[in-house]
Amino acid sequence: MAKSVPKSKKCPCAAGPRYKDCCGRLHRGEARAETAAELMRSRFSAFAERDEAYLLRSWHPATRPEGIDFDSGTRWVRLEIVREENGGPGDDKGTVEFRAHYLDGSTPGELHEVSRFVRHDGEWVYVRGRVS
Repeated sequence: MAKSVPKSKKCPCAAGPRYKDCCGRLHRGEARAETAAELMRSRFSAFAERDEAYLLRSWHPATRPEGIDFDSGTRWVRLEIVREENGGPGDDKGTVEFRAHYLDGSTPGELHEVSRFVRHDGEWVYVRGRVS
């Protein structure tokens, strides 16, 4: 279950000024991602907020793990969308390349991934990614 966050907290994805009005509304089920990139941003925020339920819900059933193993020493701090291919409101599949910046304790790091998304039962879901 997602932890409670202050209403004025900045959204981890940085697309919107406040978490509650940006990714928080997707995490709470009040809205659905309209694009693959929006789903990617909301999943990054879910990792930052340690929202396992949302991550599993937004993962394709064919590739979804049993659970998420959050590293307690890792803090996700910034998302950079590098490239988008398809994944728009009228598409059924899309690719998002991103760099997710984190701190492991006080040591900075970066996860570079090309992720595949598809529509499943009318909603965008994460299928898998290739880390480079």
